[in-house]
Amino acid sequence: MREPNLEKLNALVGKLVGDLGISLGGASILLGDRLGLYKAMADGAVVTPSELAKKTGLHERYVREWLSGQAASGYIDYHPEKNAFSLSAEQAMAFAEEGSPAFFAGAFDVVQATYLDEPKVAEAFRTGKGVGWHEHSKCLFSGTERFFRPGYNANLVSNWIPTLEGVEAKLKAGARVADVGCGHGASTIVMAQAYPNSEFFGFDYHKPSIERAKVLAQEAGVGDRITFAQASAKDFPAKDYDLVAFFDCLHDMGDPVGAGKHVKETLAKDGSWMIVEPFAHDNLKDNLNPVGCVYYHASTFICTPASLSQEVGLGLGAQAGESRLRQVATEAGFKRFRRASETPFNMIFEVRS
Repeated sequence: MREPNLEKLNALVGKLVGDLGISLGGASILLGDRLGLYKAMADGAVVTPSELAKKTGLHERYVREWLSGQAASGYIDYHPEKNAFSLSAEQAMAFAEEGSPAFFAGAFDVVQATYLDEPKVAEAFRTGKGVGWHEHSKCLFSGTERFFRPGYNANLVSNWIPTLEGVEAKLKAGARVADVGCGHGASTIVMAQAYPNSEFFGFDYHKPSIERAKVLAQEAGVGDRITFAQASAKDFPAKDYDLVAFFDCLHDMGDPVGAGKHVKETLAKDGSWMIVEPFAHDNLKDNLNPVGCVYYHASTFICTPASLSQEVGLGLGAQAGESRLRQVATEAGFKRFRRASETPFNMIFEVRS
């Protein structure tokens, strides 16, 4: 056995203690989200465990322990002089307000799916086979929608689409748009709400997600302007689309080049392909940061197994980077590829013939 550097060992153990608390805290966030505890504190009022238990109809002893853990994590504020707790405006945006651009509670549904589905992924490691999106636990589907929706609400209409050449004007006048790999339709709904003159088509191979998207579109008041249908990225119907959008899904596909070739066939003469992908640099060393940490771990359990479960199984992963994505678009037959916009979490590419 090699002799460890005790200083480095202690530093690692200290980090692991912190990470252990964060890991357990994720389950606590799920609990608070599902039981309505955060929403009950959204007004910012200082509450005792007893008061919050009464307000939510929950058992006081459990509520007290949950509040204590949340305060220890720094997710809520503790007021020792009153032995009470509160949710600041910033904390409310992260945990209680689903429409907020900073809403984060939904992300932990995705985290839960990685734990639930770990045995399937472990078996895939042994066999080299994949784990299809449809084979994951249900919380992954709802969690993905809730995780990405705040980013779409904050950026899609105000930032991303305006950076595409001529696309915003087309959408305002009346365009035909395909949202491929739409999941529960969060991105499709945002666009349909912003551009009432345009017609939208949402496609996903996962039938339960399509059925859920239809319900959410009706609730949002845009069900009459969106047609949702079950279809893959390589066989969705061609309708001379002015815009085809892939939101955070190209890297999950087994044959992204084949998907790109099909996009080229479905676009109108002057149509655009918008690719939204997780933010990443081209080199691993530059992705060893908090954002890369999230995406590499998620990619290990979700994105890479999804790709390897399909034909070709290219396995781009969630940190493919711009150069690799450019190569995919070029091999699909496109001549123009540029990064149109970015956020700390996403890169937005415009691809044209």
